[in-house]
Amino acid sequence: MEISSSSSRSGSKLDANGSTNGSSKSTVKKTRKKSEKNGSNGSDSGHGFPELRDDDLKVVGDLGAGNGGTVNKVLHKETGLYMAKKLVLIDAKPAVRKQILRELQIMHHCSSEWIVSFYGAFLCDVHVGICMEYMDRRSLDGIYKKHGAVPIDIVGKISEAVLRGLTYLYDEHRIMHRDIKPSNILVNSKGDIKICDFGVSGELINSVANTFVGTSTYMSPERIQGGNYSVKSDIWSLGISLIELALGRFPFMNDDDQDDSDNDSDLEEMRRTITGRDDGQGRVVEDKKPKQDKPPKPPRQHQQAGGGGMNMSILDLLQHIVNEPAPRLVPAGKYPVEAEQFVEDCLRKEPGERKSPKELLLYPWIVDSRVTKDDLERWAISVD
Repeated sequence: MEISSSSSRSGSKLDANGSTNGSSKSTVKKTRKKSEKNGSNGSDSGHGFPELRDDDLKVVGDLGAGNGGTVNKVLHKETGLYMAKKLVLIDAKPAVRKQILRELQIMHHCSSEWIVSFYGAFLCDVHVGICMEYMDRRSLDGIYKKHGAVPIDIVGKISEAVLRGLTYLYDEHRIMHRDIKPSNILVNSKGDIKICDFGVSGELINSVANTFVGTSTYMSPERIQGGNYSVKSDIWSLGISLIELALGRFPFMNDDDQDDSDNDSDLEEMRRTITGRDDGQGRVVEDKKPKQDKPPKPPRQHQQAGGGGMNMSILDLLQHIVNEPAPRLVPAGKYPVEAEQFVEDCLRKEPGERKSPKELLLYPWIVDSRVTKDDLERWAISVD
């Protein structure tokens, strides 16, 4: 889910850039009374907003697609608040869609500076609509594809934000994220880093899983093998994501593969079939280019442990994750030793040997970071 300035949780009126522009409590109160009178399939947002309905939202921009749904920037007409609205197609009975809506209600109780705020959910024909905080720098996936590799000191602060978000979800709500990857880590122009799309709804996870498989490339070995899921499975996904951000490419492809927009590996072909083509800014668009004859492929080479080598098919990749050494930050010596050790301990093959979020928060790479909030804000502004 790629939902992209951070919105106020109090229902304050925002300007075009998402900045607070005075209180709108009276407007919210009037809207709530109107909603109670008319009835709604929506849900109280838990952040001072009335029940949300699709008719109350005006689409003002396209934020792309991902994880089984389309995402738009919308304006809540009554309060003037900008949100990110995701519509997820649920090909199931109406009772299942209502169950998903009920399961999503736990998100009302999630309040953390490391978690994207939830404003409400509603039914819209065969879709479930989910309204979240609008993050104006959008996802890390789109950022690195547009601007290149993320500086390693910034990657360290990203690590801290994700770990604190995971710790909050598990300690306070016994929720495991289940889908950590760059496209689910969002940034705003204030330098805030937050995670989204965590697995609060089992029915929603099952419904999306039937139509989307791209996330499998971030799965831990135990998940691929059908083993028990734990918060340490999220740590594996974090480790893969950190390497991707630091290198500016997915760890299981080399630089030539990343630069080749017409790459025709089975994995990339599958991704395009499911999600469309990425425009380099985290947005997915339909590829209308006619197919052209291509020269024969060279013989497939075996993927190297450090992330080099040729792309492989999705099945080869999953087998590689299970059977071969985990990827690392390469080349050796380019990055701080503390960063290398941190990533290595995220990617222990045995979950029992993998560190927990709380243990990783005590690592020198996190504790001794000299990156300030002002540094993060300057970086966020630079990746507009």
